[in-house]
Amino acid sequence: MEQIKIIGIKELDNSEADTVNRLAREYYSKIQRAIKNITSLVIHVKAYNITGKRKQYEISVKIVAPTKSFDSKATEWELAKALHMALGKVERMIEHRFHD
Repeated sequence: MEQIKIIGIKELDNSEADTVNRLAREYYSKIQRAIKNITSLVIHVKAYNITGKRKQYEISVKIVAPTKSFDSKATEWELAKALHMALGKVERMIEHRFHD
């Protein structure tokens, strides 16, 4: 992947890792249209409260551009939903920051 770093992906199984990689690439291309010169996108995935087959996921996202950085965090029982929430928050922050 380009400048995407995913921390904690080794804790996930293969289907969860595929979901994280797919959504990271999808949002990276969207965000790259708004910020042409992204330095890095860091996604930190943490699974906790593992009860039986259920896990709660905490997703932290940090996007670094030369002039500004954007951070968000989301916690959810579904991995994809947590990723959408955290990456969506960052996307909205960027749109708000660069809105003319």
